Order: sequence, then C-alpha cells, then structure tokens
Amino acid sequence: MNKVTNRQVICDTLLAAAKEDKDIIVACSDSRGSGSMTAFFEQYPAQSVEVGIAEQDLVSISAGLAACGKKVFAVSPACFLSTRSYEQAKVDVAYAETNVTLVGISGGISYGALGMTHHSLQDIAAMAALPGMRVYLPSDRFQTKAIVEGLLQDEKPAYIRVSRSASEDLYSEDTVFSGGAKVLREGKDVLFVACGELVAPCLHAAELLGKEGVSAGVVDAYRVKPLNEELILKAAEGVRLVAAAEEHSPYGGLFSMTAQLFSSKCPKKVVGLTLPDGHIVTGTQSEAFQYYGLTAEGIARRVKKELA
Repeated sequence: MNKVTNRQVICDTLLAAAKEDKDIIVACSDSRGSGSMTAFFEQYPAQSVEVGIAEQDLVSISAGLAACGKKVFAVSPACFLSTRSYEQAKVDVAYAETNVTLVGISGGISYGALGMTHHSLQDIAAMAALPGMRVYLPSDRFQTKAIVEGLLQDEKPAYIRVSRSASEDLYSEDTVFSGGAKVLREGKDVLFVACGELVAPCLHAAELLGKEGVSAGVVDAYRVKPLNEELILKAAEGVRLVAAAEEHSPYGGLFSMTAQLFSSKCPKKVVGLTLPDGHIVTGTQSEAFQYYGLTAEGIARRVKKELA
C-alpha cells in the first residue's frame, strides 16, 4: 500500500524542478509542515516565502511575484485558501491571469474531527466559478506529479486540491495524462465520473457490481474545470445511469457539472455520490465515508438501488 501523500509528491516534484529553474517559488501561510513543504524551504530558502497565518496576503504576494516572472505555488489548507482569500484568488490571480498555482492541502474532510471550520466542501464550486481558473483533483501520486510538471510549463492560474493521507496507487510512473480525464474502465450499464479520493472507491465498486452482472465504467475526471465533456459523453454511450462522485457538497462541484452536461447534451439520469448539504459527522475521513456510504460497498448498493 502506498504511503507517500500527494502533498509530499508536490514538494518532491518542485524540489526536482527547482534545481534547474530558479523562478519557482513556494509560498506558505504557516503551512510548510502540514503542506509537506519543509524540505523545499530548507533547500531553497531564497525561493521560499512564509507569510504566517494570513491567507489573503499569501495569495496577493504570490500574484505579485508571478507578475515579476516567477512561477508561484501558494500552499495552504484548502478550507482557508478557498474562503479567506477568495477575493484575492478572484482579482489577483484569476482576473489578472497571473502564473499562480493555488495548492489546497488537506481538502474535503481530511481534517476529520476538527470539524466544519476545517472542512472544505465548497472549494470546487468556488474555484470553478472564477473565469480562467483551472481546477484539479488528482487521484494518486503519479497523477499528482504529472499535473505539477504540466503546470510548470504554462503560465495560467490553477487550483489543486489534495488530501491529507496517502492515496491508493491507480496508475504507474509511465502513465501519460492528457485532456484532463482518463477512462479507467468501460461499462455498459452505469458510468462513474469521479475525482480525487473517490476514484478508487468507484473503481472497486465497479468491480463489485461486475460480480453481480452489472457492467460499470469509471472515468477519472482529475481536471474538474474545464471538464472533458467529449470523453465523458463518449464513455456514457448506452449506459442507463451516470453517477458523479466527489468529496464535496452536492452543489456546484463535479456532480453539478456532470448533471449540466448531460441535461444539455445527452439527457440521462445522473445521481450524485457526494457528502450532504449539512454539518458532517465528527470522525476521520474514512469513518465519514463509511457513514455516508462513500465506500466501495456503499457506492455499489446505491447504484443497484438507482438502477432498480
């Protein structure tokens, strides 16, 4: 089982790139430890910026550095980065089109028992609503590395959300990613469109359903905005049900985007495998997933019920 977190992969990828590229800057809001960025700060102090607990300053300073030709990765807990500094993300990054990658660590309910103040269940909706802001939710370490390497090659704003714990390996080091989505499994009865931490449970749910005679496909929509509509529509040809899975509120995220896509382009029944619109129960991420039926077994049960 993989024990390397996606946030650690982001640091390792930036460390490797910074050997040749002195324009790479990592900025943190008292989050270098929780963001696994300590090694970068130690190796490249001249390319590191610590602003303290001041998320608005973090984003504005990052945008200013980007305006001077730097490639800036602003790292902070997703719950604060997507709310406290939303105006700065809107104006200084998206509107100004600065080369800033906002890295939301410990996304979704990663902080578990710390409660709703530390949960980020609206960040996909918020960031996706900003014109020009791309939104990524990688599902494993290999995909995370590929996304960061790709973002280092362009100059457009982006938001990446990663979990706190290590993710199951779904890909290999030589996997090529393009187009923002990847078909992991083809199916004839149901199609899962998932992102981030829920890709693996959907893949395992598809395996369970297959044993019961239900053919389920899985698309990893790791770039939620812009969504790869063509790939998703093609993967859904002939299926009776589309299930969109995300560690997010049922409003404004991948489920909403998927429902909008099929309502306008190819009417099908679309259900959301999301967290509820309300205060989440106290517990670890895995305990909450279990409680809300977002495990492989819970997802398979929900799909069978919807198909029936």
